[in-house]
Amino acid sequence: MSLPELPNTRNPRELRKALLRLRMEMHRQQIRQESGQLLEPVRRLRGMGGSFGDGLGVKHGSLWGIGAVVALGFLTGKGVRSGNLTRLVRLGASLAPLIRLMLSRRR
Repeated sequence: MSLPELPNTRNPRELRKALLRLRMEMHRQQIRQESGQLLEPVRRLRGMGGSFGDGLGVKHGSLWGIGAVVALGFLTGKGVRSGNLTRLVRLGASLAPLIRLMLSRRR
């Protein structure tokens, strides 16, 4: 992005306009940089979502992920109210490496 042209005049009004344009351009660049930093975690999550199935070694991993979420919803429908959700999440997290190991040996 190019900077605005500076006028070759000593007219105070034109110099103020040029200064204002430079400030606006600086603010635009700051906003662009800060929004990029804010969106970085979202970009990482999108990248992880695409490689989720590859990490597990399963074809159509995103479909399997959606199926797991739906199954967890059915299984924990009553469990959420009684406080068993954290226990089920821990169980699922501990079983994920075993499932990955089983799938890698199956190939």
